[in-house]
Order: sequence, then C-alpha cells, then structure tokens
Amino acid sequence: MTNPFDDEDGTFLVLTNDENQHSLWPQTWGAVPGGWTTVHGPADRQTCLDYVEKNWTDMRPASLVRSIESAS
Repeated sequence: MTNPFDDEDGTFLVLTNDENQHSLWPQTWGAVPGGWTTVHGPADRQTCLDYVEKNWTDMRPASLVRSIESAS
C-alpha cells in the first residue's frame, strides 16, 4: 500500500493547529480533523511543502514559545 502523503500527483491542503504546527492533508481524505485549520491549498504536493518551508520557521509548539517569552 502506498503512503498517501508521498503521492507526487496528489492534491493537498496545508493545515495548522493551535500550536502553530503544520501538516499536509490529502484533499481526497475529506473533512479537516478537529483542531486543525486549512491555511493553504488545495495545491500540488510540492507547492504545499514550499508553503510549509516558508511559513513554519519555528518548530517549537506555540505554547512553549509563549512560556519562554513570559519567563524572560
């Protein structure tokens, strides 16, 4: 069985959650899961990966960033 996230010909969405974590989501899977919001797409896989590369610049969860900043 092929991993749908590796489908070079697939159409994807880019999702984010409240922690500003990003994920690709195959458009064919239908509804976006709870807690996630579409921020880009639908688009081809590479375009979505480029979006993630450009926009997810801090891998730390947003709650950790806030905690560190409030402790400073």
